[in-house]
Amino acid sequence: MDVKTLPRREREKVRQREELLAAALDLFSQKGYHNVSMHEVAERAEFAVGTLYKFFKNKEDLYKALIMAKAAEYHRALKDALSEKKDVPSILLDYVAAKAAFVAGGAATLRLYFAETRGASFNIKAGLDRDIRDLYNEVMAKLASVLAGGVKKKVLRKLDPYYMAMALEGMTNAFLLSWLEDPERHSYEGSIPTVMDMFLKGVLAE
Repeated sequence: MDVKTLPRREREKVRQREELLAAALDLFSQKGYHNVSMHEVAERAEFAVGTLYKFFKNKEDLYKALIMAKAAEYHRALKDALSEKKDVPSILLDYVAAKAAFVAGGAATLRLYFAETRGASFNIKAGLDRDIRDLYNEVMAKLASVLAGGVKKKVLRKLDPYYMAMALEGMTNAFLLSWLEDPERHSYEGSIPTVMDMFLKGVLAE
């Protein structure tokens, strides 16, 4: 949907919603989900709390909307990278590098995303986990398809493409989490050549 084509009133609603989500992301990242109130989010966004409730019925609904918006953005970028018409190693490199763009979007988004996908300290109900898993499964199926193509072309060893996809996803996520814990020591962008080398060549000495 192109926001610019919407009527002025609808464009204003989109802008307000985005500002409210940005304020929520900032507060949830700083203070944690349980320590943030709807009044605080409205105040941070400089809106009346009634405006916030027009968009989100409660804090749980607000959190779900925030996580799903970021998860959809993240998985869309990964699927786009996997859809490029290139040789298999180049597609995989683009996939690994696409995660760096999400890192560049800020640690706050990444921490919230991994908190949800790896098991948050609180329970968000009504299918958020299922919705994110659906996005994740789409990416994994696309990645496995690319890897299967590599096997067919004899670029990759004859291994189960889905297990190879799991291995690459696990490696990249491990490097992302290391970056979150110690960004000065562990640069995700700087680790991309290492990830590619380890995945494509393994770790045994030749």
